[in-house]
Amino acid sequence: MLKELLLKNRSYRRFYQDVWISREELLEFVKLTRYCASGRNAQALKYKPVSDAAMCGKVFHTLAWAGYLKDWDGPEEGERPSAYLIQLLDTSIVENCLCDDGIQAQTILLGAVEEGYGGCIIKAFKNEALREILQLPEHLKIMYVIALGKPKETVVLEPMKDGDFKYWREANGTHHVPKREIDDLVI
Repeated sequence: MLKELLLKNRSYRRFYQDVWISREELLEFVKLTRYCASGRNAQALKYKPVSDAAMCGKVFHTLAWAGYLKDWDGPEEGERPSAYLIQLLDTSIVENCLCDDGIQAQTILLGAVEEGYGGCIIKAFKNEALREILQLPEHLKIMYVIALGKPKETVVLEPMKDGDFKYWREANGTHHVPKREIDDLVI
């Protein structure tokens, strides 16, 4: 059921790093994007799968994690993603993907959750360093990094209080995410 997948689909930032996701599994997640709506039907997004441990390590060091958690530099060794899908816009097709990037990223995460994995969509990355690591041609623009792995953390959804939307983490690592009530979403 979709609601169950959505409730399991959190922005996970800590993983069982030794649970590897194969390239074949990553390609299955990318295949799901073929069925997504696409602005102008341009289908201009492409993906660079990363599942090799050494390459995952290089990608990891280009990323920023959890902006609201100022005293946390990201997952420690042993809790890092075991795979990534780098979402790329092929600017030789179109210059703007409209909303395709979000639709496809969410689709990939829902597919990952269905298979027992989780992930985090990351926009905060060192663009030039990541481009160099991936050896990308100029016409491919990095849109997002989708970090993937077997989740190693508990994420709790809770009602938002006084408009405070910032997520936070307990000392034991439990991650709390405030959510607006339905009455706050409907005008």
